[in-house]
Amino acid sequence: MLDDTDRRILRHYQADPAASAAQIAERAGLTQATCWRRLERMQEEGVIRGSHAVIDWHALGYTVEVSLRVTLDKSQPRAFEEFAAAARLIPEVLEIQSFLGQVDVRLGLIARDMDHYQEIYRHRILTLPHISDLDALMHIARIKFEESVPL
Repeated sequence: MLDDTDRRILRHYQADPAASAAQIAERAGLTQATCWRRLERMQEEGVIRGSHAVIDWHALGYTVEVSLRVTLDKSQPRAFEEFAAAARLIPEVLEIQSFLGQVDVRLGLIARDMDHYQEIYRHRILTLPHISDLDALMHIARIKFEESVPL
């Protein structure tokens, strides 16, 4: 169970994950030892799952982003597992989400340009197993994207 002090630490950590425990402690009004112990506990409990580099894929030359909504052949008992295992092997697929409802899976993928997307779509996506329906949504703009959570 998180208390107000934990939430204060998380707010500062979330705002600047590269900050040291000493810097977070100062900003949160705590001693460095207390802050460090709480950060360690929250990591052990899985509240903080890690920190990572966020790389702007646009800067690497990827200009196309597509969401693919996939309906799988549900008559096949291992359709989801086999589809997901094959989709994981496509480097341009950055995200795989599963859903309940008409759409079973959403793939988020990137491509350098439309020719590259067409190559990925024709030669890698359409060869994925157990697809019964596929709908592509071309991203135009990201209106809101927030990785931080309200604390």
